[in-house]
Amino acid sequence: MPLTPDPPRVLYSFPHALGRAGIAETALQQVRGLARAGVPVVLFCTSAIGVELPPGVELHQTLVVAGRRIPHRAFGVQRAYDLHDRRVAAWLRRHPGEVDVVHAWPRGCLRTLRTAAELGIAALRESPNAHTTSTVEASAAAAADAGIPLPPDHSHAASASVLAQEDREYRVATAVLVPSDYARREFVRQGFPEERLLQHRYGCDLQRFPARGTVPPHPFRAVFIGRGDPTKGLHVALEAWLRAAIPGGELLIAGRIQPDYEASLLPLLAETGVRRLGFVDDVPGLLGTADVLLLPSWTEGSALVILEAQASGCVPLVSDAGGALGVAGEDYLEHRVGDAATLADQLRALASDPVRLARLSAHLMAGRDALGWDAAATTLIARYREAVALRTALPAPPAPPGR
Repeated sequence: MPLTPDPPRVLYSFPHALGRAGIAETALQQVRGLARAGVPVVLFCTSAIGVELPPGVELHQTLVVAGRRIPHRAFGVQRAYDLHDRRVAAWLRRHPGEVDVVHAWPRGCLRTLRTAAELGIAALRESPNAHTTSTVEASAAAAADAGIPLPPDHSHAASASVLAQEDREYRVATAVLVPSDYARREFVRQGFPEERLLQHRYGCDLQRFPARGTVPPHPFRAVFIGRGDPTKGLHVALEAWLRAAIPGGELLIAGRIQPDYEASLLPLLAETGVRRLGFVDDVPGLLGTADVLLLPSWTEGSALVILEAQASGCVPLVSDAGGALGVAGEDYLEHRVGDAATLADQLRALASDPVRLARLSAHLMAGRDALGWDAAATTLIARYREAVALRTALPAPPAPPGR
């Protein structure tokens, strides 16, 4: 059997457009980090128009014609995913000797994963969230706690077809990539074989989120940054803020809020010191002057905003479902999901102890280099090597019925 090149050669499949926020930013930064580390990457995405890619990345755009991006909705979203998947799988079947590891993202990867299994190639399925069943359950619990229904078009709303699709992807992959301890625990809790979970981590753009300099004197400042819906726990953050009753303190809320959720929160949003900012372009500037980040999520894979806060010297106060990296009590303060009382205690403690707050902030900035995407790429490459060994050692996972 020929030796696997080191670093391994990667086929990276992302069934969306690059150059956007959210998972598209995660995928782009992963590819850039791998290329900077010398990994040969064949990248398939639906489009990367206007996106700068480093040398060593061979780009294939599956929904671009004559230099123009075709939106997913022109085909129907799932049909667009399927078209992407067919094109990636066809390329892989023609070039099996050029790939050591397939790294694929959800919803547009089943045929590619099966093709890799048939060819004896290690295939990893990225899981940016916890296990889908866990995510759906947690999101329903968050909505119930907030007293409003989860919108049917919410990305975490229950869908039998999505659950079935993602379960097939989990099963046919050599292993599933999980980005945090929390995500790993939830897969195990759902009965997924622990030996087929490979834990990596995400990163932060250290140039975009610089270390803070001297911050002008200001009142104690907490920020909430993210989508305003129950799964992010904004209602818990607001309740904790009300309980903490920090004299002169301010809570800044950045992000659009789901309308019915906003209506239910109006009394809390009207509390002294609470300010709604709406959509914010300058997130680095906001984190660079905030004392703490509040993210009492019900479920995350590994929230990038936590890493961005840490790199900015802003202390994260997060739930135990936030997927935070580091050591609780040093790199972040943690509370149980839905525990507004503990979060309020943490807010009061830091607001009344500027020495401790400064010490935590300084500790975060001292460890900035370990938060970047280059460090994340090093971990990811190690998981690729483990996947190759796993694919060699274990029989291929059984392909579920249906295509």
